[in-house]
Amino acid sequence: MRVLVVNAGSSSLKLSVLDDDTVSDRTTVERWDGAGDLDPLRAFLDRFQDIEAVGHRVVHGGPRFRASVRLDAEVVAYLESVADLAPLHNPRATAAIRAVGDILSETPAVAAFDTSFHSSIPVEAATYALPREWNHAYGLRRYGFHGLSHAYAVRRAAELAGRPLADLRVVSCHLGAGASLCAVRDGRSVDTTMGFTPLAGLVMQTRAGSIDPGLMLWLLEHAHLDVPTLGSVLEHQSGLKGLSGTSGDYRDVLAAHGAGDADARLALGVHLHRLVREIGAMVASAGGLDLLVFTGGMGEHAPALRASTAQRLAYLGVRIDDQANAATTDADLSAPDAVVSTVVVTAREDLEVGREVRSVLAG
Repeated sequence: MRVLVVNAGSSSLKLSVLDDDTVSDRTTVERWDGAGDLDPLRAFLDRFQDIEAVGHRVVHGGPRFRASVRLDAEVVAYLESVADLAPLHNPRATAAIRAVGDILSETPAVAAFDTSFHSSIPVEAATYALPREWNHAYGLRRYGFHGLSHAYAVRRAAELAGRPLADLRVVSCHLGAGASLCAVRDGRSVDTTMGFTPLAGLVMQTRAGSIDPGLMLWLLEHAHLDVPTLGSVLEHQSGLKGLSGTSGDYRDVLAAHGAGDADARLALGVHLHRLVREIGAMVASAGGLDLLVFTGGMGEHAPALRASTAQRLAYLGVRIDDQANAATTDADLSAPDAVVSTVVVTAREDLEVGREVRSVLAG
C-alpha cells in the first residue's frame, strides 16, 4: 500500500511517501502557513498519482481516542475541540488534515496518536492524586507522548538485539528537543515520564520537566507572574536553555561546557541526573531491565550522553562497547559482558504511522 505520511510540526510540515516500509520520497516544508497553504502540498503530491491512503501524526487523541482512527468530519471536529490539550501541536495537525483532504478528498485518511501507545498504562500509574470529581469531570490523567516513536523504537531494538519483545523489560529513551522515557513490558507501555501535558518529566531543550507544583504557586504569588508568562517560560525559556544561557541545543551546551562555562557544566549535570533518575523509575515500573533503547536526535547523535548514562547505570548491568557507541544508526551497543542489551535506534515515526494506517484500514 502506498501511504502518504503527514507530520505537522509547530512551524514545519514533513511529508513522506511509503511503499509498505520503504520510503519512496520525502520532503520538509520548513515554513508552512496552515490549512490554506496548499501550494507546497500540491508541488510534492504532483509527483505521485497513486496515493492509496494518508496517515497523519497527531500528538493528542484526547480522552476519546485511545487508538488510531479513520478520519471523518466528526473525528476532526472532536480533535479541534480538544486542541487546548496540545495547543502547540494539535491545531497544526488538524490544519494539515484539512489541507491534505482538500487535495486528496477521495483518499482514506487515518489519525495516528502519540498518546495511543500509552493507553495501556495501568490505572494506578495513570491517575493523579487529585479529587476524584476533578479527574472524572476534566479527564485528568497521565496521557504520555512520543508514543509513535517509542512503539517503533522498542520493536526495532528487540530485532537488533535478537531477542523476542514479548519476553523483555524495556526502557525506551526518546531524547530530542522534547524528551520522554517509556517503560515497556511484554511489548506494552506500563509507564512514562510525560503526563497530562508534554511539560512533565525530563529536562528538555527549552522545557523544565517536572517541577514542584508548590514552586509554581509561589512564583505566581510572590514573583507577580501571570499564567501566560509562566507558561511561556516553562515551555520556551527553561530546560537546558534556561540553565546554560545558550540556545538549549545539546551541541551548543556541550560547546559552552568545553569552553569552560560553569552554567553549561551545571546544565549538563542537571540533565544527566534527571535522565538517570527517571530511567531508574522506569526500571521499577517495568519490573527490571533487559533492554535499554536510545532514539531521537540526542539519543541517536550524542554518544557521550549514552556513555555517561550507561556508566551511571552500570549497577544494573548496563555496559556499552566504546567503538560500537560511535554508531549513529541502528546498532547494538552492548559490551560483551553486559547483562542488559543497549541499542540505538533511528527514529522512524513515519514507518509507525504507516503501520497504523494499514492496520486501521484492514479493519
